[in-house]
Amino acid sequence: MVIWQRVVLALALLLPLTAAQAEQEDGYELWLRYRTLAGVALPKQIALATPGSPTVQAAVQELQRGLRAMAGKEPSLAVLSAGAQPASGAIVLATRTQLAASGGQAAVAGALEGLGDEGYLLRSMCEPNGRRYTLIAANKDIGLLYGAFAWLQAAQLGKRLDALDERNAPKLARRVLNHWDNLDRTVERGYSGESIWNWWELPDIRDQRYIDYARANASLGINGTVLNNVNSKPEILTAPWIAKAAALADVLRPYGLRVYLSVRWSTPLELKQTRTADPLDPQVAQWWRDKADEIYRVIPDFGGFLVKANSEGQPGPQDYHRTHAEGANMLAAALAPHKGIVMWRAFVYASEQPDDRAKQAYSDFAPLDGKFAPNVVVQVKNGPLDFQPREPVHPLFGAMPKTPLMMEFQVTKEYLGFATNLAYLGTLYEETLRDAAPAVAGMAGVANIGSSRTWSGSHFDQANWYAFGRLAWNPQARARDIALEWAGRTFSAKAAPDIAGLMMMSREAVVDYMTPLGLTHLMGTGHHYGPAPWVSDLARPEWNPAYYHRAHSKGIGFDRTATGSNALAQYAPALAQRWSDPRNTPPEYLLWFHHLPWDYAMPSGRTLWAELLAHYDSGVAAVAEMQQRWQRLKPLIDARRHQEVAQRLAVQRQEAQWWRDASIAYFQSVSKLPLPAGVQAPPHSLEYYKSLHFPFAPGHG
Repeated sequence: MVIWQRVVLALALLLPLTAAQAEQEDGYELWLRYRTLAGVALPKQIALATPGSPTVQAAVQELQRGLRAMAGKEPSLAVLSAGAQPASGAIVLATRTQLAASGGQAAVAGALEGLGDEGYLLRSMCEPNGRRYTLIAANKDIGLLYGAFAWLQAAQLGKRLDALDERNAPKLARRVLNHWDNLDRTVERGYSGESIWNWWELPDIRDQRYIDYARANASLGINGTVLNNVNSKPEILTAPWIAKAAALADVLRPYGLRVYLSVRWSTPLELKQTRTADPLDPQVAQWWRDKADEIYRVIPDFGGFLVKANSEGQPGPQDYHRTHAEGANMLAAALAPHKGIVMWRAFVYASEQPDDRAKQAYSDFAPLDGKFAPNVVVQVKNGPLDFQPREPVHPLFGAMPKTPLMMEFQVTKEYLGFATNLAYLGTLYEETLRDAAPAVAGMAGVANIGSSRTWSGSHFDQANWYAFGRLAWNPQARARDIALEWAGRTFSAKAAPDIAGLMMMSREAVVDYMTPLGLTHLMGTGHHYGPAPWVSDLARPEWNPAYYHRAHSKGIGFDRTATGSNALAQYAPALAQRWSDPRNTPPEYLLWFHHLPWDYAMPSGRTLWAELLAHYDSGVAAVAEMQQRWQRLKPLIDARRHQEVAQRLAVQRQEAQWWRDASIAYFQSVSKLPLPAGVQAPPHSLEYYKSLHFPFAPGHG
């Protein structure tokens, strides 16, 4: 018997494995996975007019990398002299200037009109003599790099490479990642290991990971990165740290990424180089001018400063009875000679006890419209509170027509289950951009990137980085299309439709089991992990989850109509009028804007109490469905990645059940209502759920 078992095992080892079974992947390649393309005629030559800038060299190197993997051989590289022609089937890279110098086709030059500095033309060409080639053309070198990535994407997704005709340019000029990375390599709200910036080793040691980071961002068209946490330290503006930032800027520059720094408002005072941090003090203004000059001497394309001021204990101009505009404009004056910008965050809430925290950013900033310098961009969170699983769009979008506004999204999942819960945020971004357009002048994303081999803590969290980049390039793109594209590049074209379907249901599942029907901020305080709707004893009212749901025996919800905080009045009059009636308010925002009795009749025919319970159950059921869908994909996914995702989905199912049970236990204790027939009672007492504590949850402290 033992002999036969050995024979069977030996035969099994000789059987051919499927591609998914044979190749084990750890996720490091992200969506830039270049694999053999059987039966596809691929270019054997890359041709260009001159050896080119470091950016053109980056484009060539990426094409070489892709073709080497897809064709199994190294493509030749040709630098074309005057009058020389590329080989048939080649990829040709040329700027508009180079096309004109070589007598290039007028039609091609015309196609570059309106594409700006970053756009590109990707076109299959056929000359009268029958010679075919693929042209990647652009006005500037960075467009050639973006076009090279576009060609590689087309190849990955199985598009006809002999019939390409694409003109593409970004719709937003500023597409920036915000790293909340600290100088000790911890990451605030980070769930994917340490910071990728090894500050201790910089500036002398420059990790290959920095280049791969730049490649990934360039493939999405992201063109800026803020290196450090908005809760900044004064040291970042001292000479040793400026040198470290300069080293990173040198690595990232060829890929179109400009470096920015978050700065602490009181830096000159804390460094004991000024007597004050008052923005109207001439000594303070001079200090910032000198500091800007110092930075630009070593980072000539430095992007500018990101500022968090007078928020969550951070110092700011209001400490000196100055406005946000006066503070931002002082910094803007220091940067203006160098064409740098100030990104001034509108996430503020004061230490006094307000009637509604959600109103404060609007109250502080809307009256300042038109008072900011031209090189100031006000950076506004997607919703009026704080990156919740769902919020209505921030009312500042549309309220400041004279001020450029930058949409700030969170790519990391501070409030959506960290890196262990699958939640595709493309749907969140899409619904927000739909409501905010056309007031958005740029996009910022709080990065989810760290030292993890997956970069983002899990395989599916890579999709949120991807979706942010795609929507920053084109805010009108559709989340489903982006999911299909990401899945096809990251896994396979065959698996992509089913993976995209799973992704598209994931965020709504999280909303259902965490914060259904417009409830918000019910997470554990501080770390924001797990349910804690019962917390009501913290020093400031708006730190408590109970502040946001306001549940008692008669009803639930936050009244933001004229009979309550009147936050609804901050929205456009037509919308405010419509949503002032709960019957005309979308169910997903119902309890955000209205306090309603438990027996309020919902459109489904259920009472509000029964509807709330149904959403909790729906969220748990959706995660179970996600597990089943992923299991069915097992034959199409390599074993390592399949197992790693399956483990996280198992954790998510447990946590979804916990959220459901703890929330029902609490709200039933408040409402005093029985559970409807068929609704299962929580398995533990409310006191059990209250007793759970997580002092070492990641990303906090």
